[in-house]
Amino acid sequence: MKVIQLHKNETQLIERAAKQNREAQHVLYELHAPKMLSVCRYYIKDVYQAEEVMLNGFFKVFKYLKSFKNEGSFEGWIRRIMVREAISYLRQQKKVEFAVEDDYLEYDTSNNINSNIEVADIQQLIDSLPEGYRMVFVMYAIEGYKHQEIAELLKISEGTSKSQLFKARKLLQTKIKENELSNNGYGSN
Repeated sequence: MKVIQLHKNETQLIERAAKQNREAQHVLYELHAPKMLSVCRYYIKDVYQAEEVMLNGFFKVFKYLKSFKNEGSFEGWIRRIMVREAISYLRQQKKVEFAVEDDYLEYDTSNNINSNIEVADIQQLIDSLPEGYRMVFVMYAIEGYKHQEIAELLKISEGTSKSQLFKARKLLQTKIKENELSNNGYGSN
């Protein structure tokens, strides 16, 4: 019963917020801002810039709230806005470069790393990826976009999306192995 009540309350909040009710907008912001900051942070290394992108995203959320039709998840709808806002920000900063796609690469999607790496370390490793690799990796592996959707959003080919993902995974695997070796004392003086 609580789940239905929560959904009903959120639906009412959305309706009130769409009518420019500042209190309802504030409550929706407070409910979703932490997760949306995480979404923006996946794409943007600097937390302050990620927060600025998130705020711009919420501006768009409230501007276009009337277009939300209560079909599907409201959080998912906000999340798509945040992803697009992060991509737009990175494009404006001219920080996105995609390596030339390699047609000869065999795309191995298996995960052959057994690691006890911490979440914060994983975020640092993802942050260390080149922008193009990171965007495709996050969109595919974390956000769950398909290569066709990634290609459309980033204005690249599906092959380039697959290539970027392959290269990102290989680079992450290398960095994780290096991290494990250094943590185990191997390779140190």
